[in-house]
Amino acid sequence: MRDMRYALGLIAAAATFMASESLAQDGRYGGGFIEFLVAGPERPSRTGPSRSGLGAEDSTLARQSEAYGYSAAASPRMLSSGDRVPPEMLYRQQVTTRLAALPQAEPQEAVSRIERGPDPRYARQVVNFDGRQSAGTIVIDTPSKFLYLVQPGGKALRYGIGVGRPGFTWSGTKTITQKKEWPDWTPPPEMLRRRPDLPRHMAGGPGNPLGARALYLGSSLYRIHGTNEPHTIGQSVSSGCIRMMNDDVTDLYERTSVGARVEVI
Repeated sequence: MRDMRYALGLIAAAATFMASESLAQDGRYGGGFIEFLVAGPERPSRTGPSRSGLGAEDSTLARQSEAYGYSAAASPRMLSSGDRVPPEMLYRQQVTTRLAALPQAEPQEAVSRIERGPDPRYARQVVNFDGRQSAGTIVIDTPSKFLYLVQPGGKALRYGIGVGRPGFTWSGTKTITQKKEWPDWTPPPEMLRRRPDLPRHMAGGPGNPLGARALYLGSSLYRIHGTNEPHTIGQSVSSGCIRMMNDDVTDLYERTSVGARVEVI
C-alpha cells in the first residue's frame, strides 16, 4: 500500500509538472489544475475568434504585446504567430501603430517658386544713339548692362542684358557666325572643370539655360542667348556669355543677320 501511495504521488507530481509546463507555454489558463485534468489543454484554432478579436492562435502574442502597452487587436497582421516577440519589436510596432493612427495631413498645394521680376530699367526701348557705328551693328556696353542694335538716324534699340561675373568679362570685336532657335547646350570643358555637377549635354527647350535663341560670336565660346532666369538681367552672373530675356533675344534674332558686327566694350 505504501508503494502504491508513493507511485500515485509520483504520478501526481509528474502531472502537475506537465500541466504547469503546458499552461506556461499556452498562456491562456489561470492555473486551474482540475480544469486542465478534466478538459485538457485548449488547442489554438486558426479561425476561431478570441476575446481580443484575433484568431485564437494569436491570443498569446496579443497578451504578450499588451504587457508592453501595445494592443495587438489594433494591427494583428504586424505580429508573427508562433514566434516569441522581443520587447524591442513590440515597441517598434507600438510606435508604428500609433503613428499610423494619427490624422493624415491634407495634401498641400505645390508652392510655385516666386522669383524677382526683371528690373523695368532694362526693358526694350528705342533710344538716341550718337556712336559712329553703322546701322546693324551690335554694341554691348558691359558696365551699363545694355545691348544696342544701331538703327539709322541716330537711334538704337536698347535691350537689358546680363553679363559676365567678375573675372569673366571681356571686350573686343566679334562677328555673328551662326544663329540657332532653341539651341542645345553642351558646357565647354573649362566650365565643367569649374562645375562638375553640370550636365554634359542638354537638349533645347524652355528649361535650357540658353533660352529661346542663340547668336554665336565667331569661333569663341561666347554667345548672345536667351535665359530661363529673366531675374538675372541687369546682373553680372554669367561665364562670359551675354544673356537676354527670351522675348528680347527673339526680337534681336529676327533683326540680325549672320555676319553682323558685334563690339563689346
